[in-house]
Amino acid sequence: MNAQQFQFQILSHSDKLYRMARSILKDESQSKDAYQELMMRLWEKRNQLNAIENRQAFLLTSMRNLCLDLLRKKHDEREIPESTEYVAPDPHQLTEQADTVSYISRMIDGLPEMQRTIIRLRDVEEMELAEIAQTLQMTENAVTVNLSRARKKMRDMIVANQQKENMTYERYK
Repeated sequence: MNAQQFQFQILSHSDKLYRMARSILKDESQSKDAYQELMMRLWEKRNQLNAIENRQAFLLTSMRNLCLDLLRKKHDEREIPESTEYVAPDPHQLTEQADTVSYISRMIDGLPEMQRTIIRLRDVEEMELAEIAQTLQMTENAVTVNLSRARKKMRDMIVANQQKENMTYERYK
C-alpha cells in the first residue's frame, strides 16, 4: 500500500477514529495522541492492511483497543495520596454487587447477537448511536430499534426474576 492508497483507504476514516478516541478518553490532547499513535502503527503495517475486508470495523476496533490500553496504563500510573484513608467495603455489598453484575452479564449474553452487540456498545462502551451505526454498517433507526428491543427484553427478564424472588420470599415467610 503506497501513501496515496493509505490516505484514501485509511485516513478517510480519521474523523470517526478521532471521535471514538474522544468518546472513550474524554480528553482532547489524549485523543489526538491516540489517533497519531494508531496512524503510526497502521503506517508501519500498511502492507498487511490490504488483506482486511472491513477496514472501518478494523480501524474502529483498533482505536477502541488502543484507547482502552491507554486508560489501563493511565489507571496503573496513578499514585494514591498518602492522606487517603482506606475504608473496607462491606462484604455483603460486594457480594450483592458481584451477583448483580454477573446477572446482568448473563442477561446480555442471552440476547440475540445483534442486540447484544448494540447494547454493549451503547450502554457499556457509551458509544453514540451514529458511531454504532457506522461501526455495524446499519442505519441509526435500525440501531435504535434493536437497542429498544434489547432493553425491553432485559426489563422483562428483571421483572420476571423479581417476581420469582418475591414468590420464594413469600413461601418462606
